[in-house]
Amino acid sequence: MMRSMYSGVAGLKTHQTKMDVIGNNIANVNTVGFKSQRVTVKDSFYQTLSSATDSSTMSGGTNAAQVGYGSAVSTIDVLHTNGGINTTGNAMDLYIQGNGYFVVDDGKGNKMYTRVGVLSFDGDGNLV
Repeated sequence: MMRSMYSGVAGLKTHQTKMDVIGNNIANVNTVGFKSQRVTVKDSFYQTLSSATDSSTMSGGTNAAQVGYGSAVSTIDVLHTNGGINTTGNAMDLYIQGNGYFVVDDGKGNKMYTRVGVLSFDGDGNLV
């Protein structure tokens, strides 16, 4: 594939991921305890067409000539800023301000993480 096509496709894939993250942030903007995310981008592989040269008494040398192959997603970071708080009137409802998550069990042994705890007691007196 031509380098220009590869570079363009790589950029479009990166942009698609950024748009997916933005769409998720917008869709959950009113969700209590939701943590928004951001995408950071990095350069992709470079092909060296000519190497750098040393300086001499007559010239300062030259830099390497490189061709880039577009961009790629470096990281998708969770932003741990405080979200909105809803007052429920239930003294058992919990909300974490700052960093951290509640670790909960889904009843099948799987650990899940949440920022908001809507808690109550079941018929057996267990906190659920």
